[in-house]
Amino acid sequence: MNAPARPAPWSRRTTWVVRSLGVTSAVGLALVVWLGLWVTPPDKTQHDLVRLVYLHPPIAWVALYLAFGIAVISSLLWLWPRTRSRQWDRLAAASMEVGVVFTALTLATGAIWGRPTWGVWWVWDARLTSTALLLVLQLGYLALRRVPSSAEARARRSALAAVIAGVDVPIVHFSVSWWRTLHQSATVLNPDLSPTIHGAMAWTLLLGFVAMSLAFAWLLVLRYRAEALAEVLDDRALDEALSERWAEGPDPSPAPGTPVGVGS
Repeated sequence: MNAPARPAPWSRRTTWVVRSLGVTSAVGLALVVWLGLWVTPPDKTQHDLVRLVYLHPPIAWVALYLAFGIAVISSLLWLWPRTRSRQWDRLAAASMEVGVVFTALTLATGAIWGRPTWGVWWVWDARLTSTALLLVLQLGYLALRRVPSSAEARARRSALAAVIAGVDVPIVHFSVSWWRTLHQSATVLNPDLSPTIHGAMAWTLLLGFVAMSLAFAWLLVLRYRAEALAEVLDDRALDEALSERWAEGPDPSPAPGTPVGVGS
């Protein structure tokens, strides 16, 4: 059995694009912090606490919609026989792994906002509980991928797990509408699609969405590349183990009628 070929190295153009993506996202996030802390005015109701809005919703946007959306769509493309390809399994895994970081940051920034607002770090609120469940499902997906099995079986069960976990995303989104909850309603993606934020605050929030999305794209590309390289290493290790086993030859067996353990 021949070992799979190592993924082709990035071209100079691809390397430049990936680096530019990382630098652009870093500059964008730095601008969001500067605008959010020193340029935009405080809110009439939340005062300076509103400055967390420039980070928390963009992080939640990546965790709920970008990361899970890519993971679910990639999993569905793998499950459909006509589009089944190993690249969709890699993309789903990479998106889910990066998404775990953003989901954890969503819960952390939400707790930081909730402490001065509600007086506690955590409440079993519908939005918070469903988001925490989303994090548990993501961690379960990653744990499932590490169960020893063939690449085909791993991809199949991972794809099914991603699709099932994706059911929680609309529950998180509509939780503030379906149940009585302490969490405020959506600032931008509300049912009426009428943003409740304007002026410099709106532009800073928009920049936060763009910069956070670029940061996710940069991390996703790097993680996809790492996933492809890890698969090559795993496949080569398996091929080497099989080659060594075949080189050893068949196990010696005693001749018929020879008592086991009796010396010559």
